[in-house]
This record gives sequence, structure tokens and C-alpha cells, in this order.
Amino acid sequence: MSKRLKELHEEITQRLRGVVESPRREAELLLMGFLEKDILYFITHQEDMIDDNDPKLIEWIERRSANVPLEYLTNRVSFYSETFYIDEGALIPRPETEHLIDEIVARISSKEAITIVEVGVGSGIISIMLARHLPNARFIAVDISPKALAVARRNIELFNLTNRIELREGDLLSCVDEPIDLLVSNPPYIANDVSLESNLSYEPQNALFGGEIGDEIIRRLLDEVYARQIPMFVCEMGFDQRTKVQEYLKSFSVQSLEFYKDLASLDRGFILKI
Repeated sequence: MSKRLKELHEEITQRLRGVVESPRREAELLLMGFLEKDILYFITHQEDMIDDNDPKLIEWIERRSANVPLEYLTNRVSFYSETFYIDEGALIPRPETEHLIDEIVARISSKEAITIVEVGVGSGIISIMLARHLPNARFIAVDISPKALAVARRNIELFNLTNRIELREGDLLSCVDEPIDLLVSNPPYIANDVSLESNLSYEPQNALFGGEIGDEIIRRLLDEVYARQIPMFVCEMGFDQRTKVQEYLKSFSVQSLEFYKDLASLDRGFILKI
């Protein structure tokens, strides 16, 4: 049985009402992903007949109706104007993390031959984008999750950066003995008792929750920075964690501590120099 694309679009829209914020747009993106077509095709082929009994399409509609993130269905996510592979082994990149890239690129010359270590590589998007901006830098990207490392490896291969980004499995910096010029991380920073939206239940929980208070992993990283005398640390954080970071660093001897904001003017991360 087949239906016109516009009819199928309307049916999926109705299925997603009350589930997602923008059901019509989500239905459009779902169909574009399923058909592997762009928006121009979607607009100009509304009368095309589509097999609505396709098992893959049925599965996608059912899973999206259950609030499974669209990115995990299409295995595609956009970040910094690039398209990356994604699956349930890694956290879905957020637009706010693009600010972290900007803050580093603004401070590091593309000519510098430095060693950059990322803790919690996830899908690999941070190291990949930094590698493209900083062609002379060497990267070591660490994650405790083999599933996340598999996603990162796929993206690193996609962008032909296997010779510049080395992946390692380990807890924080336990597997890195080399001197580090710049440490970067988007660590888990949500407190364990915070209730999240239902769609977040499908994302890896160890990439979201940072402990009883939420900033435990950030504190562990700050300890590592001080113990190893890492010159610069750039880290994403929760919008309400600025004071906690400042208080924790009172016992440290630091050169400078700057905070940066996201597009909503919320505190989103910091740049520490020691």
C-alpha cells in the first residue's frame, strides 16, 4: 500500500503531536531522512507515492513516537555546519558546544604544534573540528565507553583524520602519560537526582550525569590540571556551576579564569590558565 508523500507527512505529524515540540517539522525531517532526500525534493515531490508499509519507515515512526531522538534513527547529526554519524553509543552533540570550539580557536594559533587531549570524546565532534582548525596540533581523545569510541572512530575516519587523532579507552587521563599543552572536555555535569526530558533517557547516562552534586568530574579534571601543570583547560559546564568552579579554584594558584556564555547568555564554560 502506498500513499502520497503529503498524506504520509500529515499522518506522521498527527502521530507526533503531543510527543515533540514541532511535530510537522519532525515528520518532515523523518521522511527526508528515510528517503535520503533534501528539503527541495521534499517540497517538489509532494505527490510522489511512498510505500507506507516499509518496515524501516514503520519502525522509525514507532520509535520517534516513543520519543527516541530523530538523530539516532537517521544516524546523522549536524554540528558546526558539518554532518556527523551518531548512534545510541554517544551523546547527541548540542549547538552550545560549538562555543567551546570557538573559544579555543580564538586562543590557539593554527601554526602551533601542540598536544591537545580531549576527555570524554563521545562522537568525536570536538577533536575533529579542532583538528580541522588547528592543522599542526596533535590530538589524543579519551573515553571510558567502548561504544562512544566506536562512534568517534567512524567519524574520524569519515573526516580522514585517523593520522592526527589517536583514540584511547580510559577514565579521564589515566591512559595519557604524555605532556599536555591543552586539555578540553565537555564532561557530564548534571546532578544525579535531576529529572530530565524523556527523550534524554535514550542517550548514554554516563555522558549526562556527573555525580550527586553534578560537578564531581569537573573537579577531578581540575585536580588533574593542577597536578600535571597543564597550561590551559577549556571546559563546558552547567549554566549554574560558575560559582562552584570559582570556589573550588580558590585553593589553586591560577594565572587566569574566564567564563564564556552561550547564545542564551547563560554561563556555558570556562577557560583556565595556570
